[in-house]
Amino acid sequence: MKTRLALALLCISACFALPVRAQSTPQQSLLALSKRAHTLAIIDPSSLQVLARVPVGNDPHEVIASTDGSTAYASNYGGGAYNTLAVIDLVHQQALPAIDLGPLRGPHGLTFVDGKVWFTAEAAKAIGRYDPATNKVDWILGTGQNRTHMIFVSPDLQSIFTTNVSSATVSIIEKVKGAAPGGPPPPMPAGPGGPPPGPPPGPPGGDWSETVVSVGQGSEGFDVSPFGSEIWVANSQDGTISIIDRASKTVTQTISANMQGANRLKFTPDGKLVFISSLRQPEVPVYDAATRKEVKRIKVGHGAAGILMQPDSARAYVACSPDNYVAVIDLKTLEVTGHIDVGPEPDGLAWAIRH
Repeated sequence: MKTRLALALLCISACFALPVRAQSTPQQSLLALSKRAHTLAIIDPSSLQVLARVPVGNDPHEVIASTDGSTAYASNYGGGAYNTLAVIDLVHQQALPAIDLGPLRGPHGLTFVDGKVWFTAEAAKAIGRYDPATNKVDWILGTGQNRTHMIFVSPDLQSIFTTNVSSATVSIIEKVKGAAPGGPPPPMPAGPGGPPPGPPPGPPGGDWSETVVSVGQGSEGFDVSPFGSEIWVANSQDGTISIIDRASKTVTQTISANMQGANRLKFTPDGKLVFISSLRQPEVPVYDAATRKEVKRIKVGHGAAGILMQPDSARAYVACSPDNYVAVIDLKTLEVTGHIDVGPEPDGLAWAIRH
């Protein structure tokens, strides 16, 4: 009996001595940053298990995946102290050389459109675009606003929206008729003996027009409605929500949400509900987008930051930074159904789909 027990204990010890091997990244994966551990967790959404943790450099705040789901990019923010984007190979689950943004310090908001990474640079009061094919920042535009924080780029590349925290504004930046940003200049008209003298008609890639819309104090998190008609902005200092009509570029309503510290806002994929998070609030308020009324406050912990909607509308994920987990919310019942340990002080979240 003792012999069999000893053998059993030996087998158990041997099993625990085996190295833990990372599982391969599934076709769809959830990505979550840990600001304090400086890592990106790659998560299987079917099991909610962390498959791998990859180093991403100092103070990572936001993350985005490439369209093909093979690469992720994270902004190393530091309130303007840092100037890099971390690059993660999601297939092999390893860090790649970081992108040096030079004077474009304080990168924060990220999106991936038309094969390129678009980012904000708070300390530089600018937005920029990085081309992975050439390994270069190929386009920069100053906003003239303080703490340009989050960014949205329309799929047709004709509109860019940013929130500017300290200026309490939203920038609506629209393409003036011309070539795509960073592309070749318009063709020169023919004339006797060749093109006419003088500079080309407009800057390379065409020009942009910026409309600055005043919103609440501390404009930070925002989202564009799935149908593109409205921009909802969470104002952290006021605790309000500003609703901008995209066509008129004016604030049509301000909701007193009682959400001081609100830092993120997201529509559900169907556009019917809006989630707001705050690091100072234990709950995530949910608003009806049509009636502008609060329908529920979901208890998540002691505060929240990043919000991500699962593309199939099954779940929402909320980074509960003070509690060191990501809360999983069922979008049908609006109840928390689980927690994921992605590392201390989670924040930025993203979804990756491999093609």
